Amino acid sequence: MTASHVSPKQTATVITSASQALSVARELAQAFSAGAAERDRDRILPVSQFQALFASGLGGITVPKKFGGAAVSSAVLAEVIAILSEADSAIGQVPQNHFYALEVLRVNGSEQQQRRLYAEVLAGVHLGNALAEFSSPAAHQRSTSIRPESHGQLRLEGRKFYATGALFADRIPVSAQDSHGKEFLVFVPRHQAGVSVIDDWSGFGQRTTGSGSVIFEHVAVDSDDIVPFTSAFERPTTVGPFAQIIHAAIDQGIARAAFNDMLSFIRSHSRPWPDSGLERASDDPLTLDRIGQLAARLQAGDALLSEAGHAVDIAQQSPDDHSVALASVRVAAVRAWTTEVSLEAANLLFELSGTRSALREHNFDRHWRNARTHTLHDPVRWKYPIIGNYVLNGVLPPRRGTI
Repeated sequence: MTASHVSPKQTATVITSASQALSVARELAQAFSAGAAERDRDRILPVSQFQALFASGLGGITVPKKFGGAAVSSAVLAEVIAILSEADSAIGQVPQNHFYALEVLRVNGSEQQQRRLYAEVLAGVHLGNALAEFSSPAAHQRSTSIRPESHGQLRLEGRKFYATGALFADRIPVSAQDSHGKEFLVFVPRHQAGVSVIDDWSGFGQRTTGSGSVIFEHVAVDSDDIVPFTSAFERPTTVGPFAQIIHAAIDQGIARAAFNDMLSFIRSHSRPWPDSGLERASDDPLTLDRIGQLAARLQAGDALLSEAGHAVDIAQQSPDDHSVALASVRVAAVRAWTTEVSLEAANLLFELSGTRSALREHNFDRHWRNARTHTLHDPVRWKYPIIGNYVLNGVLPPRRGTI
């Protein structure tokens, strides 16, 4: 069986610099923000928006320069994701798995695999994901398997959930175990025979991410599409902190969106509380105090994202126990911070804007629903002890995709 080849829905522009990536992200975000509230309210999947995103070339910005990509820094990637998430957090979340798969490919793929799959991505191919499962007793356990048949053909069997982006993707990277319990990432073509993507995501937030089920029934797999996965956590690599900094950027984008909607609503619709003796709600000193506090926390989130991105970049260039541990701790800090600030901003919007902001026509509750749903990805309560144990006792954090 020859190596599979997947063509994109439309040929992408190749982005060559960080400044170009940020400019394209801002341009797309302006377009994506129009209709974001309606898409969330009516669960209209952003199919055309994802086509535009991957045709823009943003999907290839982390491809190494030796393979023709811009190889943007992790801080730039985080800002791109935050910009997209501010416009529409569902659109911002979907590429997380795309870039995560590309990082696994960078760390563990052969040069032949990298050359072929990176070329597809630069051409506009969108990678989804099929990692998590419902059937296992623990979140990190997997039952999806890849097995050889008598004539040498490899077959993939299993069922996945939380498959964010698979519904829109051209390839679906799938975590699967061989007969020895070793885990691999299989870059399965989306339309391969035996692959069924089911739109059964019913979460109250991030409603248009397509995070439903994928079923693999006797799916033929080529060995050239299989990249080692387990070994990315058996040695110091940036796969974990790289994945997590993108999640932090999504939450920072949600916080920005809630904050900006709050400012706009207070200026144009909110009325002052009678006891204030003021004519404008925007002059209320209690309101100004709370807005000032949140503005400072948002600014801190930007700084933490940048600092964490720099730590991830250093670890990518020189991965060892110390550099990867430091990157993980820096990212854990911004992940915890943006979790709390996104929820705070989404809640403060209503507190300061008043009852009129709760009208369904505004759909402002989507910010809280999206923040609450996305921040459940991995619990913040486990991050602070990891940070504390590292700072106080020098204990290195575990190597996982959730740290």
